[in-house]
Amino acid sequence: MANIRALLVGLSRARGSLAEAGRCASIRPSLLASLGGHYKLPMPARWFSSAGLPPHLVVGMPALSPTMNQGNIAKWRKQEGDKIEVGDVICEIETDKATLEFESLEEGYLAKILAPEGSKDVQVGQPIFVTVEELGDIKSIPADASFGGEQKEEQPTESAPQPDVANVSEQSSAVSRISPAAKLLIKEHGLDMSSLRASGPRGTLLKGDVLAALKSGAVSSSAKEKKAPAAPSSQPTRDSQAQPATTSQKADTYEDIPNSQIRKVIAKRLLESKQTTPHLYLSKDVVLDPLLAFRSELKEQHGVKVSVNDIIIKAVAIALRNVPEANAYWNSEKEEAQKCDSVDISIAVATEKGLMTPIIRNADQKTISAISSEVKQLAEKARAGKLAPNEFQGGTFSISNLGMYPVDHFCAIINPPQSGILAVGRGNKVVEPVVDSDGNEKAAAVTKMTLTLSADHRVFDGQVGGKFFTELASNFSDIKRLLL
Repeated sequence: MANIRALLVGLSRARGSLAEAGRCASIRPSLLASLGGHYKLPMPARWFSSAGLPPHLVVGMPALSPTMNQGNIAKWRKQEGDKIEVGDVICEIETDKATLEFESLEEGYLAKILAPEGSKDVQVGQPIFVTVEELGDIKSIPADASFGGEQKEEQPTESAPQPDVANVSEQSSAVSRISPAAKLLIKEHGLDMSSLRASGPRGTLLKGDVLAALKSGAVSSSAKEKKAPAAPSSQPTRDSQAQPATTSQKADTYEDIPNSQIRKVIAKRLLESKQTTPHLYLSKDVVLDPLLAFRSELKEQHGVKVSVNDIIIKAVAIALRNVPEANAYWNSEKEEAQKCDSVDISIAVATEKGLMTPIIRNADQKTISAISSEVKQLAEKARAGKLAPNEFQGGTFSISNLGMYPVDHFCAIINPPQSGILAVGRGNKVVEPVVDSDGNEKAAAVTKMTLTLSADHRVFDGQVGGKFFTELASNFSDIKRLLL
């Protein structure tokens, strides 16, 4: 056991340098690229045996991605008192990229959960749970023992006294402990503890208990009366002639929408991209009829069902292979464009938590049916929040397709350090002059689609952009080029 402790201490010290190295690597080949969906990463852990407590391990929030500096506790798979084996999934952590399963590095028993389920913005390194070696040691850890994991959430955001929150454990025999998140909700809504019931281990009142009481309306009238008089007192004198009913209605016309870690990172990266990347925009209309005919032929004659987007991915990949200057990214350290060895296409997938970009690697070397199958699998994993780091980190070029919506054309934002993203609009029937086999010009209806390239002007100049669109247009007009 001493050897295992020494190993954990060494891993804990190495965690910071590994995470920093991953951040410096941006989204180029990542330190996590070889990992799957389960994580046995070095985690901030400390062994203690002083202060009258049995030997215990304090485990902090791990850094599960290079850009992660905080995370949310999505779900606890183990509860206090449960036996933990090496490799057991202890909890699910929502990072800035996906929801990942956190595995244990050592056996023991889960003695105390410091960050309850639903905890938001837990900083990397902040203690989230405590383990002990023996089951009997759990009883030796007092319920009010502090390990540093609850201090941040307990800090009041206002200078006003909190007598009701401080003595809540004395006001109800059913509640012996209160989670930090539950305390904040009690204070915010001015709830009476007599109307709340705890469902957590050993009488712990959880955030879910308070939310359930609020939704069901099981709140005492005294709590509501305390909260009601506060509204009119904040009205300024110049609005004394306004009706109180109007003020109450205005206060209820908005709703705060909690932001996920993924959306926070998306917002930060999009802003960074627009501020630091010189965007060059190029557009071209391509005729979609050969692609649609080819898709119908695959279905009718070969029983292969693929989407228009699957064929577009293949067409873009072939164009990037034939114009290697476009399949590059800007190296900020060397301050020069660097060509990529493989053609890895990132595809935009909308999820409830935000936009994810899983990657089709070596897309130029795969068949359209293989691309179609892989796109479906990655899209399902993205919507379920189960993408592994190697499935969304990296990529050399992105495609954002809104053709399924009434969007004719749009300009997408580059995903750094990639040098380009192609925005795909919907196909529209238009009438234009065409030349028939006899050389006569006549009017004909064709389906056209607008493609808009957003490119990093440090990598793409007008010539590179023109060569890329020339190759791409050829792939659409002569669809059999995709089979070569």
